Amino acid sequence: MDMTDVRARGLVLLGCGKMGSALLQGWLESGLPPASVTVLEPNPSPWLSARGLRLNAELPADPAVVLVAVKPQMMAEALPRLAPLGGGDTLFLSVAAGTPLSFYERVLGTATPVVRAMPNTPAAVGRGITAIIGNAAVPAAGLELAEHLLSAVGQVVRLDDEAQMDAVTAVSGSGPAYVFHLVEALAAAGAAQGLPEDLALRLARATVEGAGELLHQAEESAAQLRINVTSPKGTTEAALGVLMQADGLSALMNRAVTAAADRSRELGR
Repeated sequence: MDMTDVRARGLVLLGCGKMGSALLQGWLESGLPPASVTVLEPNPSPWLSARGLRLNAELPADPAVVLVAVKPQMMAEALPRLAPLGGGDTLFLSVAAGTPLSFYERVLGTATPVVRAMPNTPAAVGRGITAIIGNAAVPAAGLELAEHLLSAVGQVVRLDDEAQMDAVTAVSGSGPAYVFHLVEALAAAGAAQGLPEDLALRLARATVEGAGELLHQAEESAAQLRINVTSPKGTTEAALGVLMQADGLSALMNRAVTAAADRSRELGR
């Protein structure tokens, strides 16, 4: 099972919102023929309609992959349509949040190879990170294919246990929102020190963008990069003295991630 199979047997994309579109764009740019892709999307965008895909067409008889990218609340209605493809060697790859492997096995059959994935929104710019876990029916080649398909939008990591997916959701799935809020908070703090609001926001945004790129390119750890910026008895040390208190940023982030992970577990029940 590899990309040759995908080109020959086809790929079905169930749902083509932001994440489905990002993945599809990555596959097309890497050479996947549009005619190999069947997209099931009730509200196709003009971008999607102009790609030369098999849009809302009849399903292929034996596709290599079905990517499930509908919203969780639409899953119970959308997935049963694909039940005839279950139980064979069609790989089901899901990027739907909060939907466990057991749900797919109930709808499609326990013999159906299913890979559950948790990507994040930086996938839209090719800088995402996705965690994957497969059920017992997924062969090694199926995991490799899933990893290859998802690497079109960033890094891919494999989990040892599906229970880890709740922590992944809390760290990387929801994590971009924490960073965006950090920009808001940093800008507000700058404005409180007398900067015009638009300037404070520009400074905060550029600082986080630049720090992220530095972290991406540097070989040092995040801890070492922090140390590099911190001069003894300087301004950064004064700020970190607040952020690194026992009840500071680490404690706050731990409570936030715990809340997100707990909510992920609730949604998955």
